[in-house]
Amino acid sequence: MDKSQVIYLVFGLVVLLSLIIDLGIFSRKNHLVSIQSAALQTVFWVLIAMGFLVFIWFESGRQTAIEYLSAYLMEWSLSIDNVFVFIIIFSAFKVNEIHYGRVLLIGILMAIFLRLVFITVGVSLVNEFHWILYLFGLFLVYTSFKMFTATDDEEFKPQESKVYKFLNKYLPLVNHDGNGRFIIREKGKPIYTTLFVVVILLGAIDFLFALDSLPVVLGISRSRIVVYSSNIFAVLGLRSLFFLLRSAISKFDYLQQGISFVLFFIGIKMLAEHWINIWLEKQTQVYLSLLIIVICILGSILYSVKHKKKGTPKDIE
Repeated sequence: MDKSQVIYLVFGLVVLLSLIIDLGIFSRKNHLVSIQSAALQTVFWVLIAMGFLVFIWFESGRQTAIEYLSAYLMEWSLSIDNVFVFIIIFSAFKVNEIHYGRVLLIGILMAIFLRLVFITVGVSLVNEFHWILYLFGLFLVYTSFKMFTATDDEEFKPQESKVYKFLNKYLPLVNHDGNGRFIIREKGKPIYTTLFVVVILLGAIDFLFALDSLPVVLGISRSRIVVYSSNIFAVLGLRSLFFLLRSAISKFDYLQQGISFVLFFIGIKMLAEHWINIWLEKQTQVYLSLLIIVICILGSILYSVKHKKKGTPKDIE
């Protein structure tokens, strides 16, 4: 068994054990997750990710490890955007808090599946057709401008989404959670509850975030294990991050702008890759990417805490 196979084997075992722990301990049915519990779970997932960082460092070297750290931090930052959308969906359909954990778990399992599919297909396409990276670069530059200039009026409205309109048109829906069930029966016919709608919407959002995530991480590293592991470890910590941040999400008013700067940087880096490789060594590029990601994300969070936008709604209780 060569070094690459060992790394994939360890990665697979860590993910499998993490899911077993999540399903067996963190995902108790109808269980309210406190801030303290969410904080401990978040620390657990971060420690798992950092433990894999140490493993990558010893097995593949410092450069690959730094690429992994950069990609993980970027994916973790994008996860906060996921959390914001999840909060909107749960609030729009008035989901009972005791069902949050189970619904989020299903959403996370869908996200893992979608990331694996998109990464496998995306990396294969890039290896076969290198010019696709330039399309990804243009997409990130466009996305960065759109994200930076987005206003509160453009906030995602679940009931106005195409997915919800499709479900409402073709399926019999009820405006309650069916006591925690996704499908109930009335007069022998299946009726779909708000929990079913929420799960489908989470899946649709995961699909979009998976599409957005792939160009970002490929702009940081072309290593398959870096792309896979940074994505999956960030997704595994998404549920605890939701419970930790849902009451403080409104404090991160400027995080979106910080992320947009990073997306712009990565997009330009992908478009100008040929010339950058001439001017800068690969190792220098890796450190520069990590530095810019940390400065932009941490800076936007600190700025958000200090400068609250006017008219921002109070924190969710």
